[in-house]
Parts: sequence; structure tokens; C-alpha cells
Amino acid sequence: METELAVIGGGPGGYAAAFLAADLGMKVVLIEQDRQLGGTCLLRGCIPSKALLHVAKVLAEAEHLADWGIRFGKPELQLAKLRDQKTKIISTLSGGLRQIASRRKVELIQAQARFLDAHSLRLEPVSEAKPPSDKLRFAHCIIATGSRPVIPKPLQVQSDRLWDSTAALELPEIPERLLVVGGGYIGLEMGAVYAALGSRVTVVEMTDGLLPGVDRDLVRPLQKRLETLFEAIHLRTQVASLADKGRQMEATLQSADDQTQPLRFDRVLVAVGRRPNSENLGLENTKVQINQQGFIQVDPQRRTAEPSIYAIGDVAGQPMLAHKATREAKVAVRAIAGQPVDFTPRAIPAVVFTDPEIAWVGLTETEAKAQNRRIETAVFPWAASGRALSMGRTEGFTKWIVDPDTDRVLGCGIVGPGAGDLIGEAALAVELACHLEDLAETIHPHPTLGETLAAAAEVFYGTATDLYKPKKKPG
Repeated sequence: METELAVIGGGPGGYAAAFLAADLGMKVVLIEQDRQLGGTCLLRGCIPSKALLHVAKVLAEAEHLADWGIRFGKPELQLAKLRDQKTKIISTLSGGLRQIASRRKVELIQAQARFLDAHSLRLEPVSEAKPPSDKLRFAHCIIATGSRPVIPKPLQVQSDRLWDSTAALELPEIPERLLVVGGGYIGLEMGAVYAALGSRVTVVEMTDGLLPGVDRDLVRPLQKRLETLFEAIHLRTQVASLADKGRQMEATLQSADDQTQPLRFDRVLVAVGRRPNSENLGLENTKVQINQQGFIQVDPQRRTAEPSIYAIGDVAGQPMLAHKATREAKVAVRAIAGQPVDFTPRAIPAVVFTDPEIAWVGLTETEAKAQNRRIETAVFPWAASGRALSMGRTEGFTKWIVDPDTDRVLGCGIVGPGAGDLIGEAALAVELACHLEDLAETIHPHPTLGETLAAAAEVFYGTATDLYKPKKKPG
């Protein structure tokens, strides 16, 4: 077999690359080990987790309506039906991708791909369906093999009571007591789901705060909410050991002052990070370079040290986000097509889909302090938003990070319901290096949460209509 472009991996980066290449007239073969297209994001990550978070959000909203004098009975959980609905969403999206691939004449092959050299792959069967050939020659190849959950060696216990994020999304049961190891976005999102479904959740985080690296101002409203949702949050604490005791797991928690505490849980979810899938690809038969973290090294066009091979998405470096992979895919394909392009974004937004949501883009206040960079901030509290008040959700706020010399937008952070849907406008503002005045003078619909972006910009100039906060005088 021969093709102009081979793509290894059928996730958000891989299928985006294959589809664009086909649109540009290339002959494309897309190789995926899984029977379904979509990769980790669709099959075992972003989409199923957001479907379950939607359920958690609706349950929370139903409880919240008690403040308005409306009470519902205790919800009845039909776990099998919940699993089926999640699976249906995945199948619908994955099936749609397969149809789009067929219409674009992208050839799909289910196989394990390994490089024989800079222009050929060995295709090894991974199921009863054998690939049409055991060898594929290509002019160019894009590696989009993604990443997988990591469980540290001290916690690698042979037990079905130990979960990674993939296992947790299967919803095998709703445990009475669940330990979540890791206070990052995956741990908090999954912890919130299981807490809403009835589990008593304990979170252990080894640093001094949830969501390490995220602006502390943004984290504070979420942490306050999670302290009521979870049974316990242990900061500056790690799990020293795990042991399967038959019907439960025993976890020994070790605090920063070396105090230990053995506790028992029905299930333990380890969510401490992900590792790039750069092994077992035969890269030793090419010039492709891998760094100590396992990421494939690429240039601004996503080209590796082997001119015919490109890498995108999680396997090519942080941040491990689906939308970053999709953009890299388009850069790599256009570079292969000879177009002048590179991957140098000013803005890659990030979202934590808890309740409340947290979203940010560009420079954060935390990063600015670490860099000793002079900035100004402009914050509009949602307590002054008519829309937020009407929803009974006034804990949030919108914050701009601004260059004090030019008034240019450097970053934005939002915490509150729907923050992930609001951050797109801020991403555009950062990408285009807008002046904050551009945001203040853009007419936003009222009453919406979106208008808090303009209101926060007005705060910077001391002219916010719904908040009296005069601009501070220099000096």
C-alpha cells in the first residue's frame, strides 16, 4: 500500500488532520487501534465526562431550586440507563466521524502502526479484522497517538477497586466511599460526578491548593463549593500506600508533617496526570527525537527531526488539550501542503468543567507574579450581574489581565456557570492583542453573563455602569 499522508491516531488531532488533508486533495490513510474513531477525548475522556457532569449539574440545580420554594423528591438512579445514554452519545459522535471520513474518501485502517523507516509503516492487526496489507509506504506521516492515565508505582495495586479516569468513566458502580488521588481538573470533575450520584468523596492533593498552577482567585469559589460537596479535602497530603483488603481499599494518608492516617474506601481513583503515547511506535528506526518526559520534539510546523514525520496533540507536548491538538493538526497539514504556517498561538483556553466552571486564557495573575511582570487587573463580580442574580449564582466573577502601559489584553479568567462558553471571546481578544477599550465599547446583549466581559473592561476605566469603582489614580 502507498499513500501521500498516513495519520496514526484517530483522536481530535488525527481525524482533523486526515479530513483537512483530504479537503486539500491528498490521498490519506488514517490508522487507529480502536474500533471507533474519536480517540481518548471522545471515547474515554472529554465527551463522556462532560455528559456525566451535565447530569451532576442538573441534580445540583434541582437541589438549588429549594431556595425558590420548589422541591423535588429524591432522585432515583438507574445506573444501567445512565451508562447506556453515555454510550449512545459516544456512538453517535463516533459514527458521524466514520461517515465524514467515508465522504472525504479517507481510508480507515484498524491496526497498530510501527515505523520501519522514515517512509514506511508495519501494520499489525489488533482485532479479528486484519489490515489490507502488512506494510504502508507514505510520503508524509503525522503521529497523533495521544496520551494515557498514569498511576505512580507505589499505588499500582492489582485490584479492580483501583481506578484510573478511564475505569471511572465506565461507571461500574457508585461506591459508598470514594478516594480521589489528585486535585487537578480530572480528579475534581470525576469527584464531582460521583458525589452528585451519591458517593462520599475524599480528595487528596499533595500541593497546598486544588488545581495547582491555576489562578488562586479563580479556584477560591470552586473550593468553597467543593468543601460542601465532598466529605473531605486533604491538602499537602499524599497517599503513602494502598492495600486491597478484600471488600475495601486501605489508603494510608501522609500529611506534610509526616502524620499518617489509615482510611478505608470502596474505590480509589488515581488522577495524577497523563503520559504521552510515544512508545512502541518504532521511532528508533527514524530520526525522531523524544525528550525525558516522553514528548516527541517538533518545530513550529509540528515537524520532527525526521522531515517526513510530524507529531501533534498530547504526544507532542503540553498543554494536553483536544482543541490544541486540532489546531496543531491543521498547521501540520498546511505545512505538508507547502503553505507558510506555524503554531505560535497567543491564546490556548483551558476549562475545568466543575460547578462552578473555571476558564482562563493567556497570561494569568499567578504566572505574572512568578515572572515579576507588571500587570493590572480588572474584576467584575457577578454579584453585580442581573443575569447571575436571576440564576441565584453570584459567586463568580470575570477578570481581565492587562498591560498597564498599553491597555492591551494579556489574559482573562472567569469562574461561574458557563465560564467555558464565555472564554472564547476572551481568547479572540488575547489572540488579536485587543485593547481593553475594544471590549468595553463592544455592545453585549443584556441580561447575559457575556456582558460581564465588557463590564470588567469598564471596571478598568472606572466607568462600570452596574458597579461604582472609580479608577485608581497613578501613584
